[in-house]
Amino acid sequence: MVENRSTRRPGRLNVLCVVGARPNFMKAAPLMRAFAALDSIDACLVHTGQHYDAAMKTAFFEQLQIAEPDVDLGVGSGTHAVQTAEIMKRFEPVLDARRPDAVLVVGDVNSTIACALVAAKKGMAVIHVEAGLRSFDRGMPEEINRVLTDQLSDRLYTTERGALENLTREGIDPDRVCFAGNVMIDTLLAHRARAPSARTVLSEAGVAQELHPREGFGLVTLHRPSNVDDPETLGSLLDTLATLAEDLPLIFPVHPRTRARLEAAGLWERAAGSLLVLPPVDYLNMLGLMAGARLVLTDSGGVQEETTALGVPCLTLRENTERPITVDQGTNTIVGRDAELIRRVAAEVLRDGGKTGRIPELWDGRAAERIARDLSAWLMQRAGSRSAE
Repeated sequence: MVENRSTRRPGRLNVLCVVGARPNFMKAAPLMRAFAALDSIDACLVHTGQHYDAAMKTAFFEQLQIAEPDVDLGVGSGTHAVQTAEIMKRFEPVLDARRPDAVLVVGDVNSTIACALVAAKKGMAVIHVEAGLRSFDRGMPEEINRVLTDQLSDRLYTTERGALENLTREGIDPDRVCFAGNVMIDTLLAHRARAPSARTVLSEAGVAQELHPREGFGLVTLHRPSNVDDPETLGSLLDTLATLAEDLPLIFPVHPRTRARLEAAGLWERAAGSLLVLPPVDYLNMLGLMAGARLVLTDSGGVQEETTALGVPCLTLRENTERPITVDQGTNTIVGRDAELIRRVAAEVLRDGGKTGRIPELWDGRAAERIARDLSAWLMQRAGSRSAE
């Protein structure tokens, strides 16, 4: 464990913010800036190290202009149980030493539930940003993390109004819930102008010459265990994508876990032979690729939101989504792994341009500001109530 500095100052509330994996970085960045703009809160950033690629972590922190974490737990990889347990073991001494007024967790990764559980057992306030999202699929580890974290949380911030119905159905008092908007979109809007063009990204990757200027390209991301862990499922998806690539070149930045599964299944050469494979790309380059794509095929929840914000048609390679607003209001279509449906919807996108959608309510780049102001008021009221007891 590495501790860089202490940020607690007398007379201020102290909020300990937890990040653990790549999707968390984009959510924490605007929150840390919003807390810094207040004179009531000092925010401390703890990185669990669940995302253990040091180079990628550094690139994200630099690009999103996040200061180095105050604490780095350095947990690394492992099974869900091992990783969650290790985070809890290393996080507890941090709480004992710092005694924050609240622990804020984002999203639905193992770090989210692990740190929320430690804080709740110590009687500390737990704050969950991105609460109430549900896929209703308990086969997804993230769904279990989401449900349990919400049950442990004292203040819950939602990205869409429909999340409140999920929370009340599970017995959570609506007074604990605040609809604040989407901090992921705060980051996208703040950095959109800094992202390179897709042509620049592809030129630097050495594949731009393989694309016809008028045809454009599609973008693929795959990492869910349900899609990549079973060789037969993964091979079938590759066959479908290869068929699509005959009409539209497909760019495929390959997640490290996905590459390992492709190689283990003997499918790497098939992927490299039909798709334009790239190594993992950083946030700004991925943003440039998404913005420039004619369509995106993904199993990522965050990409579903980002494509809706960018107005780019998205085909979700899953049977469900915890972000239904991207389907109801945005550019997202759920296609699962149905080869015929994927080909049909992709053809419609190429022919007609696909769903245009609209930007959901409060996806305006100011969600983090709303959260910071509300949390400051809530914590001060809570402190006043406790002192009066």
